[in-house]
Amino acid sequence: MGATWDGYGVNFALFSENAEAVDLCLFDTDYGAPEVTRIRLREHTDNVWHVRLPEARPGLRYGYRVYGPWNPAAGERFNPHKLLIDPYAKAITGSVEWSDAMFGYPPGPNPDADLEFSNSDSAPGMPKAVVIEPSFTWGDDRLLRRPWNETVIYEAHVKGLTALHPEIPPEIRGTYAALGHEAIIDHFRSLGVTAIELMPVHHFLHDRHLRERGLSNYWGYNSIGFFAPDSRYAAASRAGQAVNEFKTMVRTLHAAGIEVILDVVYNHTGEGNHMGPSLSFRGIDNAAYYRLVADNPRYYMDYTGTGNTMNMRHPRAIQLIMDSLRYWVLEMHVDGFRFDLAAALARELHAVDRLSAFFDIIHQDPVLSQVKLIAEPWDVGEGGYQVGNFPVLWTEWNGKYRDNVRHFWKGDPGHLGELGYRLTGSSDLYAHNGRRPSASINLITAHDGFTLHDLVSYNEKHNEDNLEGNQDGHNDNISWNCGAEGDTDDPEVLELRARQMRNFIATLFLSQGVPMLLHGDEMARTQRGNNNAYCQDNEISWMHWDLTEAEHGLLEWTSRMIAFRKAHAVLTRRDFFQGRSIRDAGSPDLVWLTAEGVQMKEDDWQDPERRAIAMYLPGNLSGLIDARGRLVESESIVAVFNASPDPVQFRLPRLTRPWRWLRAFDTAAPDEPDGRRALRSGQHYKVEGRSVVAFRAPSPSPA
Repeated sequence: MGATWDGYGVNFALFSENAEAVDLCLFDTDYGAPEVTRIRLREHTDNVWHVRLPEARPGLRYGYRVYGPWNPAAGERFNPHKLLIDPYAKAITGSVEWSDAMFGYPPGPNPDADLEFSNSDSAPGMPKAVVIEPSFTWGDDRLLRRPWNETVIYEAHVKGLTALHPEIPPEIRGTYAALGHEAIIDHFRSLGVTAIELMPVHHFLHDRHLRERGLSNYWGYNSIGFFAPDSRYAAASRAGQAVNEFKTMVRTLHAAGIEVILDVVYNHTGEGNHMGPSLSFRGIDNAAYYRLVADNPRYYMDYTGTGNTMNMRHPRAIQLIMDSLRYWVLEMHVDGFRFDLAAALARELHAVDRLSAFFDIIHQDPVLSQVKLIAEPWDVGEGGYQVGNFPVLWTEWNGKYRDNVRHFWKGDPGHLGELGYRLTGSSDLYAHNGRRPSASINLITAHDGFTLHDLVSYNEKHNEDNLEGNQDGHNDNISWNCGAEGDTDDPEVLELRARQMRNFIATLFLSQGVPMLLHGDEMARTQRGNNNAYCQDNEISWMHWDLTEAEHGLLEWTSRMIAFRKAHAVLTRRDFFQGRSIRDAGSPDLVWLTAEGVQMKEDDWQDPERRAIAMYLPGNLSGLIDARGRLVESESIVAVFNASPDPVQFRLPRLTRPWRWLRAFDTAAPDEPDGRRALRSGQHYKVEGRSVVAFRAPSPSPA
């Protein structure tokens, strides 16, 4: 499928089950130039239209025109006046230059306009697919295959991360080349992250309505090419060179020990609903690629909130997605995927099916079953919230972790019991079907919502710059805004915000599961209260690297928390806690303590006024085994979480013979070094209001 160069010529192949004829259109190198040649594809095998051009070479620009019935009421939207992007294009050059010609019908105020037929030629304003030279010198590069329990994910945007970095040459800022620059590598290494999760890099659309308002689809969740890295993120200007630049970035990150995970959007495309443009799939075979309403196929099933949903019931649609995934692993060397609105991919009839063909195919695939698979476990359809319901091999963005930790630090009553599950890997969600704590991708913030700084600084969203009257997005601030809304010079408020950010970060890296950090949260990045900056390709979204003293302090704190996590195997368990009582014959692997240093009872968990809890993790007594089957030694840890505004006197537990505890860190005293204060079992330590304190000690023998 697609355009394949073998050194002697190029084979072109396009699937269309319902087409009557297909033309391959070849174009000159100048963007917007008319087509040079139009070739009718005479070969037609198993619903694949194909032709081989022995004189064709890499760099050739092309597109398709597909002939068939125009009957939108029956779900048929063929229109040969529309140039269409090859779904298997490995490279795409140019962007859509919006005009009415991009639509299969003549747009207008008539609500039934989509039933009419447009004779306007869309080719001059359409992106073109590009034949690529696939060879690349990978050397000894390979997938890193880092164990899940050793993984620390950093969610980032290619452009937003690098657009303002002063050490990166201006000509490559905001590109794949910039991501592989030494300055960015050094930041990753000093921070301690092990994997970068890139927001969408598949070639995507900037919606017409956004362009008309001077905005853009900055996030990129509007894919139109599942194989092509978006050329707008390439420093190289020559068509097709984005592929090699992306590969070079991956090779460089791998050499630094950093995995590359792609956020992929296979649940829908950028063509929208029945009033959307005809750019690729709609004009190639609308009924095959999209879920249509069964009794009214003019319309689309919309489980994604974007107007359409890919048809996971059609084998060629599933093949397209699987071929794309394998291509990115085998040819582009990426280490895994995060699936946007993954519940939509599991809908075979209407309900989300945990045993759908999509999961079955991935599980038996010798390539895809071996890489990191992350689900955003919801969509916008009925029954779409599926946290905890994905099968083995899959991890999930744990929305319940995010919400519960926010509720706890806000001081909301009734969330203490759930916090115990969230801190220990969410066994209530993942243990029932054989998964491990690493099934939980723990997050406080992500691209969709407030940044960490804004989470503690705003009560309400401020999305006015999106030009939608602040009606877009949701007020997701389940947090405490530390006493003032927005900007302030009040030093007390600023310190409270800084401490609350330290609390969130400390909680994240003290939790079992896989931590995910939003890019810039380590430096208190702000979007000025915009919690839906999907259309802000500007300094609202970009990372600023000219840090204040406080921002430097948070960066150092985050690095310290990640290093602390890595140094203590009790925080990166591969299996769930068994929770044996200290009265059992065996030793405990987890004990919950009150502020008085005694074991929690059921009444303590149910007490709505209780705001403080301590977690004791014995080290060597828990028999930790790493992913390579080796026994791991670890210090014991006690972590105290106090969400109350009032301090508590915490007594170090008397669970084993007395030994010396060293204070590891205190979010209320972030500048004091590890080990400055030592206490013995039974001694008290003042835990300030709204703070986290951790103690460490060599693992003792049983009492």
